[in-house]
Amino acid sequence: MRIPFRVVGGVLIAVLLTQITACGTLFWPDRRGQIEGKIDPLVAGLDAIGILFYVIPGLIAFGVDFATGAIYQEGGKTAQVAPEKLQQAIGADGKIDRSKLQAILQTELGRNLPLDDPRLIEHRGSAQQLAAYGLIPAA
Repeated sequence: MRIPFRVVGGVLIAVLLTQITACGTLFWPDRRGQIEGKIDPLVAGLDAIGILFYVIPGLIAFGVDFATGAIYQEGGKTAQVAPEKLQQAIGADGKIDRSKLQAILQTELGRNLPLDDPRLIEHRGSAQQLAAYGLIPAA
């Protein structure tokens, strides 16, 4: 029994495309944006399999997973800091002092968060977004 050439070609193209897009980025897109953590052995193993079969796409998969942060396991932890304590980090001009904010977070959470890391993604909000969550903007 012969397998048609187009079926074999289609399967080969599908496998190569999944390797080029990287396993972690493809299977766990919600992990993107992490800057550190423990490496997920499943994602690293899938990327390593890509290196065994297809060297260049496997290396690209590792590179994409590290660059996007999808290779790291999710922390699964959340923390909250009282808004009154965070008010200390806001200056008179309404801007946030990163060093004060980092000190507050370190004392409250017990972790040193890299607020000066260039890979940190910062989201700006508005008063309307705060109102949607039932929060009152105050600076």
